[in-house]
Amino acid sequence: MNNISTTEIVNRVWNYAHVLRDEGVGYGDYVEQLTYLIFLKMAAERATGGQEAESLATERWKLLIKLDGAELETEYRKTLEMLGGQKGTLGTIFRKAQNKIQDPAKLERLIDMINKESWSTLSIDVKGAIYEGLLQKGAESEKKGAGQYFTPRPIIEAIVDVMQPQPMQIIADPACGTGGFLTVAHDYIVKNTARPLSKKEARFLKEEAFRGNDISDSVARLCAMNLYLHGIGTDECPISTSDALAKEVGDNKVDMVLANPPFGKKSSITVISEKSGKLEKEKLTYERSDFWADTSNKQLNFVQHIGNMLRVGTGKAAVVLPDNVLFEGGTGETIRKVLLNQFNLHTILRLPTGIFYAQGVKANVLFFDAMPASKEPWTKSVWVYDYRTNVHKTLKANKLTRADFDEFVALYCAEDKKKRVSNWQENLREEDGGPSPDGRWREFSYDEIISRDKTNLDISWLKDESLEDSDNLQPPAIIASEIVELLTAALEEFKSVEEALVEEDEV
Repeated sequence: MNNISTTEIVNRVWNYAHVLRDEGVGYGDYVEQLTYLIFLKMAAERATGGQEAESLATERWKLLIKLDGAELETEYRKTLEMLGGQKGTLGTIFRKAQNKIQDPAKLERLIDMINKESWSTLSIDVKGAIYEGLLQKGAESEKKGAGQYFTPRPIIEAIVDVMQPQPMQIIADPACGTGGFLTVAHDYIVKNTARPLSKKEARFLKEEAFRGNDISDSVARLCAMNLYLHGIGTDECPISTSDALAKEVGDNKVDMVLANPPFGKKSSITVISEKSGKLEKEKLTYERSDFWADTSNKQLNFVQHIGNMLRVGTGKAAVVLPDNVLFEGGTGETIRKVLLNQFNLHTILRLPTGIFYAQGVKANVLFFDAMPASKEPWTKSVWVYDYRTNVHKTLKANKLTRADFDEFVALYCAEDKKKRVSNWQENLREEDGGPSPDGRWREFSYDEIISRDKTNLDISWLKDESLEDSDNLQPPAIIASEIVELLTAALEEFKSVEEALVEEDEV
């Protein structure tokens, strides 16, 4: 297994999933069920003289490979239950784990295939690549579910490259999904620290540097698996399972937040109506003394929550957010003004459509720093990089790559933001050199922003070439994909209008 590429290994492991095709198990569950078994085998391999949970895994794996039929299914269920009761990351991984492989013969076949491979000889990087490859396969294959918590890797890498996490910093993601931001930040610190990490720094990186949370138990388990494979938090699991928005942050501040909160505008809970006795949706508004405004908009609440997570004066955040956060009125305008005044909202990256597994999403990355109290607004200007206008990306035909963000990363000037220079200027020809009308990087002053209707941050200035020149039409597959994106986005907007009308009727 050592002599083949990571891609080949991912494809081989992914092929195991086809054994479950007739089991009625979704692709998201494929990943979960496969990783239970792979983790058992890996934990068994590395358990000699190791931790209690890993020793237990060795014992159980040796038993499972000898069994078949109903006895195998019974002992496998017992194995999951026993490991779920352990402490540390392995306990988190197997907590509430369930066997969804109903056919003992298929379970036996999977165990036999996995047992033939030697996983302990693989480096942590390769194991992590295999696991994340499985997650991406799941996200690509699932029309819903897995894709909802999978952020494309090129976006994560570009964000981490400009945020530049450092040793001894606490880095958090309150909606961590499968842990992409945390693992990429970990790898960045390891690879980009000019000197070898000291023992103190290495221990901190492993045990204290990362904090994650997800509201879904199964997703938190996937994240714990991912971190485990990267050597993060093996003794104490850094991932918690809760509603991040339900509790005030308090003094538990962090140095950096990297996050892509879940899509979907409204928070709600399902209740039984006293009048009809039927299940109904009830809007969920969080009343927190540390929030700047009360709203049921999930993304706006995450913006407030993340702002409160940051250490004042040093904390900084990069958050993927949908367009509605940039232009929604009412509470949205209030929250944007707080960001501009009490924080330094210095950068917005407009992302192309067609890159998320949840269709119809138009998203941006907001970069902001936590600042001390001041009478004057902290944001002096907002730099916008428009990587949406005239950009055509799809999940298959024209995939997003890390190289697509090279210009943004260079213009961001992470080392010294004072050296930023706009590459846009009106009425200049590109052959003249320097800024041009096609430049994607532009600065907007605080006064320009605050004077816009509702403090609208949804800013674009480039001409859409497809509207002016038929020669610029994209291939039919890309056009069809974009039409689907636009219709899905329009449907989401109609849903928002419907919700607003319902709210008015209730009032």
